[in-house]
Order: sequence, then C-alpha cells, then structure tokens
Amino acid sequence: MRHRRKVPKLSMDRSRRRSVLSGQAKALILAGKVDTTPPRAQATQQLVERLVTMARKGDQAAQRRVFACLRDKEATNKLFQEIAVQYRDRDGGYTRLLKLGPRRGDGAEVARLTWV
Repeated sequence: MRHRRKVPKLSMDRSRRRSVLSGQAKALILAGKVDTTPPRAQATQQLVERLVTMARKGDQAAQRRVFACLRDKEATNKLFQEIAVQYRDRDGGYTRLLKLGPRRGDGAEVARLTWV
C-alpha cells in the first residue's frame, strides 16, 4: 500500500527517478525552462520548490544538501547567488507549469516548467 507516499513513481525505480529529476532541476536552474511531460514536470516542480526554499536559508548545510541533490557546482552557485536572492520575499510558488499540448513525435502531452 502507498498510504502517505507523496513521491510520484513515474514508472521508474528510485535511482533512475532521482537522476531524471535531478537533471531536469539542473536544466531549469541553468536554462530557465524545461519542456517535459506533465507528471515529470510536477515531480520536478516539487523538487525545485524544496531546493529554492533551502537555498533561501543560505547556510552551509543548505548548500551541501542542494549540492547532494543537483551534483553540479555551477547550478548550486546560481541557485544560491541569483535565484534564492530573487525569491527572498516570496513564500513559495517559485515555478509555473504551463501545458503546451501534444508533442509532435509521439503525441504525448507536453508541459513547460518556468520560473515565476
């Protein structure tokens, strides 16, 4: 039973899911937007919201936890020096999820995850 389990499985095992979501979070931080399927976008949105909230604290423990998730020094530095400063006065809701319609190749729904 999956009572009180809020993590969407996305038809992947834990290590692959963490890798995919980490890569998408890294891409969102560095590029500013990510186009993907809606379930993956929602899972990435949950992860990024938590990372920005940690980055707003700005202490060394938060930096280590964010780096452990992203595994990229450039993305971690950008999150702490630019994005966290930008959202210092905002209490959550840092990202926006827009539905774009079906993808051309396989007809899957596509959503764009961007910063607010």
